[in-house]
Amino acid sequence: MHGARQTRALQVAGVFAALTLLVHLLTNRGYGYFRDELYFLACAEHLDWGYPDQPPLIAFIAWFSRHVIGESLGAIRFLPAVAGAAKVFLTGLIAVELGAGAFAVGLACLCVLAAPGYLGLDTILSMNAFEPLFWMGSAYLALRATRHDRPRLWLWVGVLAGLGLENKHSMAFFLAALSTGLLFSPQRRVLRSGWFWGGMGLALLLFLPNLFWQYSHGWPTLEMLRNVRRIGKNVELAPLPFLADQIKMMGPASVFVWVAGLWFLLRGKGRDFRFLGWTFVIIFGLLMALKGKNYYLAPAYPMLFAAGGAWWEQKTASWRGGVAARTALVALILVTGVLLGLIMLPVLPPARYVAYSQALGLSVPKTEVAHRGPLPQLLGDMFGWPEMVEAVAKLYHSLPPEESAKAAIFAGNYGEAGAIDFFGPRYGLPKAISGHQAYYFWGPRDTTGEVLILLQSGREEAERACVSVEDGPVISHPWSMAEEHYTALVCRGLKTPIGELWPKVKHWN
Repeated sequence: MHGARQTRALQVAGVFAALTLLVHLLTNRGYGYFRDELYFLACAEHLDWGYPDQPPLIAFIAWFSRHVIGESLGAIRFLPAVAGAAKVFLTGLIAVELGAGAFAVGLACLCVLAAPGYLGLDTILSMNAFEPLFWMGSAYLALRATRHDRPRLWLWVGVLAGLGLENKHSMAFFLAALSTGLLFSPQRRVLRSGWFWGGMGLALLLFLPNLFWQYSHGWPTLEMLRNVRRIGKNVELAPLPFLADQIKMMGPASVFVWVAGLWFLLRGKGRDFRFLGWTFVIIFGLLMALKGKNYYLAPAYPMLFAAGGAWWEQKTASWRGGVAARTALVALILVTGVLLGLIMLPVLPPARYVAYSQALGLSVPKTEVAHRGPLPQLLGDMFGWPEMVEAVAKLYHSLPPEESAKAAIFAGNYGEAGAIDFFGPRYGLPKAISGHQAYYFWGPRDTTGEVLILLQSGREEAERACVSVEDGPVISHPWSMAEEHYTALVCRGLKTPIGELWPKVKHWN
């Protein structure tokens, strides 16, 4: 009977995973390519063991997507959609491991499916879509290792953690929190196991390629992080606003589930799984203290939803109005999920989106100070790229043949550069050059400096660098971000040779 109960619960998880995949496949082709997606596709043409702003895995995923699945918007976003579905199923697996039945699994999976933050993050190709699989995959294996006395599973935790580090360095925070959580729980004996440390050794071994790349390139990620802190790029939240953003991202109604899940793990019948509760508390406090972006904690919530589902299933089973309470909670999560999902997904026409968000008084919490526009950054950065490239192409081909033959396109940031590289070949444009992030390492290519098309450069700055400066077209799209409204410039005759100038254009933030 116990096996039949688990089977039904896993079937429920499978249904919700399929629904998640369907939601994303039906919605993720709205608007256009996101700024970071264009950059990752450019990184895929320069595969390496690291980049200033991320480890290498996302570039390999982008390469695979482009060469195996395709480079259409739906193709590029297929794997993030699959990752979102896998995250839902993994939530169900954790819930079953915590002793949950079909209702608990369904409730937990619904919370993950309907979470506004996940709907947004799983729409686009980025490290954030895959990060929860490494965090929660490690949590699930750790749970099985401790519950069933299967210490060899710590080796697989190490494999997942190592791959997670190659996806995003924040995996280190989760590993530290997990280890500390074990220390604070009855499972602390695991820390004396050779299997545990063997797993940590495997994680380090898998991380070594990126670590060596960082060392050999002068630790560019640390330099970038220092720059981010120095210029105050990110929105830094006090504890209460940080907590408020967590509730917004995971869904206001779902707070009743994940808070119950934390109680279940720390103080309730889930005391045997206390280390997972401590893991969440520690990483929550760590990210709050470090002023991390509000979505940095998102990969940790599925295990709380799983535990919360188990708590609600157990409690309501003995309540007189248990069925009504379950129905009301599910309905509330579903309704708020739909309402907030329309804020996160690229489905509404932009003008209708603005009217809808204003009517409901809803907005996407900002994560960076400077980004402004009629739409939140997650959606606004999907607009204007093809139009920008078309305008640049007209300018490029309007140059005399002897100038266009040696003209280079210098982009102010990786979004513009990535757009030129992705959309430019259809117009016969050369690859872009830029000092931003990994583009700095790719250098000025074969640029002579005689003719440059400058994107997002100030005129005064250009006049100091060039013998002559000519205005080009105004780059503007009604729904793009504010920084993508500027006048393209034609620079003729760099006063400083491009090789000497290049170290000064490095822009890591």
